[in-house]
Amino acid sequence: MSDGIETLRAEFERIVATTERDSTDANRHAILRELVALYRRAEQSSVVIGVLQAEVREFGTKLRAVDREPAAANPTRGDRLAASTHVERGWHLISLGDYSGAAAALERALAVAPDDNEAGALLGWAQMLGGQLDEAMTTLQGVLVRDASNALARVNVGFICLRKHIFGEAIEHLSRVIRESTDRRSILYAHYYLGMVYLERDMCDDAIPFLRTALDLGPNLVEARYELGRAYWLAGRRDEAVTAWQVGAAGGTYSPWGARCREMLTLIEAGGEVPRQSSV
Repeated sequence: MSDGIETLRAEFERIVATTERDSTDANRHAILRELVALYRRAEQSSVVIGVLQAEVREFGTKLRAVDREPAAANPTRGDRLAASTHVERGWHLISLGDYSGAAAALERALAVAPDDNEAGALLGWAQMLGGQLDEAMTTLQGVLVRDASNALARVNVGFICLRKHIFGEAIEHLSRVIRESTDRRSILYAHYYLGMVYLERDMCDDAIPFLRTALDLGPNLVEARYELGRAYWLAGRRDEAVTAWQVGAAGGTYSPWGARCREMLTLIEAGGEVPRQSSV
């Protein structure tokens, strides 16, 4: 759990008071370590607060939209409101990497609103990220039967095809999202996954433009930065690969993909071989 501002302020004042009592070199080094730890806690709190603010705004928007609808025209608006609460919770848990928790929240959303395509698409995404590829495919195909234009469902079907090495179908689904969708998040992932499709097929020069576009759309997508480094390296563009991993390592301090970028830099410095297959 993140710290409140009062807790962080009290800790800072304690550190300042400690400095005033003892300014020896040894104590200053200890205090610097405490300040770094405090800064990271404060940074984490700001991230959590930002996520919470976004969730509050989004839920408030949905609540006002539901409230404006006449009750006679929308007899199930209570169910839709309850479902939207679980959907917001599911999306938040996906962003934190808690895929089983996200799936549970989204299943609760579908229990009260079985035809909620947003909940279905997110459930399929959570199942996919959790490694339940067959369950995810069933869930996502159900969404596409009800709404063939659902970009999030289609982009994740494309990714599952990639994971199963059904490359032709993967390209078909992902290319359709890029051509037809206006959903920025889905378009971003469609480019990222298409880059991975071509990288898995050793078509590095074809993979690079898709990965670069994904990063133009989402500069903080560190996993795309990692894969772009692999594509550059395997295409013989070593300096650009190193730059990609350096940017990923610097921008993904707390990300497992940032750690992988740092591992790759260590690997090539030691003369190791860059893997040809993705770890996703």
